[in-house]
Amino acid sequence: MPEARYVRRFGRAERAQHLVLIVTFLGLAATGLPLLFSDAAWARPTARLVGGFGVTGTLHRLFAVGLIGVFLVHVGSVVARLLSGERGILWGPTSLVPQPRDVVELCRHVQWFLWRGPKPAFDRYTYWEKFDYLAVFWGMVIIGGSGLMLWFPELFARFLPGWTFNVALLVHGEEALLAVGFIVTIHFFNSHMRPRKFPMDMVMFTGVVPEGEYARERPLEYARLQSASTLEARLAPPPDPALVRLARLGGLLAVAAGLGLFLSIVVAVLSR
Repeated sequence: MPEARYVRRFGRAERAQHLVLIVTFLGLAATGLPLLFSDAAWARPTARLVGGFGVTGTLHRLFAVGLIGVFLVHVGSVVARLLSGERGILWGPTSLVPQPRDVVELCRHVQWFLWRGPKPAFDRYTYWEKFDYLAVFWGMVIIGGSGLMLWFPELFARFLPGWTFNVALLVHGEEALLAVGFIVTIHFFNSHMRPRKFPMDMVMFTGVVPEGEYARERPLEYARLQSASTLEARLAPPPDPALVRLARLGGLLAVAAGLGLFLSIVVAVLSR
């Protein structure tokens, strides 16, 4: 029986950046929520696990540095690709920039959900993946910017009025809650909990996807690769079983941690 063929979807750099993003985002949520809900029954015991609220605040800043760092690395890589003349980054079928066809695919997808039409054919990136991607930029500007204001108040007070720090405190907490809620309820479902993916979509961890699955989920790109005779160049060997086991364990732990954090938010809000 011939060995199953795999298609390379993500490279090592993309997977490494995503891994750092997972760790730093969950770390920020785990250390920020006890500070935000310090009056909740679970907040003080949670903070004690790492040495108290003081240590929690320090860890929160360390995770922030890691997240800002990987964000700057990613932006730098995008800029470098643009300067090198790489095409298709800002527009076209391989771009993560939203385009008119994404609106069409969204409408057709809703029709499919309501049994009013066929399922739309997707290209390299779906409309919800583009939304997830751009949400990181929004979060870095809003949550990251307000966080830096709260971290370095003396610096920002030189050119900002005092009331902006109250706004920053409010925005930082509320947007962080929105981010955690979105990741757990929307991103986790789209990536891991929907049919055919549950309990874990491994592509961001292994970088490869079975050819048949890719042809079914990304038919437009698959057809384009075939017509351009570039499919063979994208083929990859099967992922290492040890890597798959490790990635599945790490991914499940990340999903479990996210669900636990979301439940903590619900408990804290309801207890108020």
